[in-house]
Amino acid sequence: MSTPEQTAEKPHEAPGAVRVLVLSTVSFTLMFAVWLMFGVLSVPIQKEFGLTDAQVAWILAVAILNGSIWRLFLGVLADRVGGKVVTVVMLALTAIPALLIAHVSLTYGLLLVFAFLIGFAGNLFSVGIAWNAAWFTRRNQGFALGVFGAGNVGASLTKFIGPAIITATAGSVYLGGLIPGGWRFIPALYAFLLVGMAVAVFFIAPRHDRKPGSDRRLGEMFKPLRYVRVWRFSLYYVVVFGAYVALASVLPKYYVDVYGLELQEAALLTALFIFPASLLRPLGGWISDRIGARRLMYFTFGLMLTALLFLAAPFGYIVLQTPTGTQDVLPYSLGVGWFTFLVFLVGVAMGIGKAAVYKHIPEYFPHDVGAVGGLVGMLGALGGFLLPPLFVAARDWTGLPQATFMVLFVLTLIAALWMHLTVVRMLHNASPQLRDRFEHDGPVEASLADPDSPAADTSADAALESTGARP
Repeated sequence: MSTPEQTAEKPHEAPGAVRVLVLSTVSFTLMFAVWLMFGVLSVPIQKEFGLTDAQVAWILAVAILNGSIWRLFLGVLADRVGGKVVTVVMLALTAIPALLIAHVSLTYGLLLVFAFLIGFAGNLFSVGIAWNAAWFTRRNQGFALGVFGAGNVGASLTKFIGPAIITATAGSVYLGGLIPGGWRFIPALYAFLLVGMAVAVFFIAPRHDRKPGSDRRLGEMFKPLRYVRVWRFSLYYVVVFGAYVALASVLPKYYVDVYGLELQEAALLTALFIFPASLLRPLGGWISDRIGARRLMYFTFGLMLTALLFLAAPFGYIVLQTPTGTQDVLPYSLGVGWFTFLVFLVGVAMGIGKAAVYKHIPEYFPHDVGAVGGLVGMLGALGGFLLPPLFVAARDWTGLPQATFMVLFVLTLIAALWMHLTVVRMLHNASPQLRDRFEHDGPVEASLADPDSPAADTSADAALESTGARP
């Protein structure tokens, strides 16, 4: 028999919360597929228009850019007017350039314009985060936000269906010319799906939406952005999401160029990275709800650094100095199988890490999820915009295709070090009497013994707040 206290610990979610979660997740999955469809479409587009690698990289980059820059403002807007209306409008607006790119005569300049406009789809993430946070209680927010974030799997949708559809429909037209064949079939199909999804959200989502920011001044909603903690969370998200977006865009071409695979096979292998990086996000949210987001971030960064180290050095050997001279031992090289396995591990880490980052936000900023989540999402996605050109520059500078993973290794190491130094400083402020002690003679409080427990977060942060420090 449950006690009143136990009942209070497990509150029921409001009627309509599940509908919000399902509709927002399906919408985000579709919008994410639209946002990153140029990762596959860039290969036939490059052949048709005779583009250089740098020109292709900018098509990918401008789509990612426009899917980043509006996240802060749209997250706040969702808090003020409700996530339902913002979602419906975004779905409808994105359908317009998706349909146009399939029908107009294109130049490279127009390709950039349409890629930029279609990239607006990526901003739905911050809207969905604010919408779901408004409908779910704190106990289940990590899991709910993780389920919603699993819509990242939409990135694999084009990679699965794209190459086969492009080949099968080349030279044909459908629905009286509304849907052309070849690579143009994909954006035209998505345009119709976007309109249908907008209609579904409008009629199925709860009529009376929740608007936690409707009675707050706009300036007040942006105040949390002055804290360094918010920007640290943003760097974490650059690592687990910005890098995910960038890799999802460049991996198909990496497989084609480095391993000589066909586009269809390269796209399927890329999906082995996208699936864990997306579908494990609910698991990451569930784990974060139970053991704390900080502990999960240590695991995330540790696994990523280990895998990226080998991806950045895909072949080598150990040199031993012997009495008879030097000797090369333990030579190794990464074939496509080991390469795919290591990229899969990176995807696993990113999948649970994305949920862990966003678990921090309602914990530290429960009344400002729209603004803080929007900024974190915006800067994380901007990382996805900046990384592909940086990959190209690093590859041109070193002459090594694995320079892509060298860049990611350095970025992950910086984020991991910043997090660890912050945690150490927090614990020193919370327990200065243990600053120079490595052992203790008696029992200590659980919050000090386990620095990753929620109690440790609270006590350490309270100490920092009292001293004016901002980790």
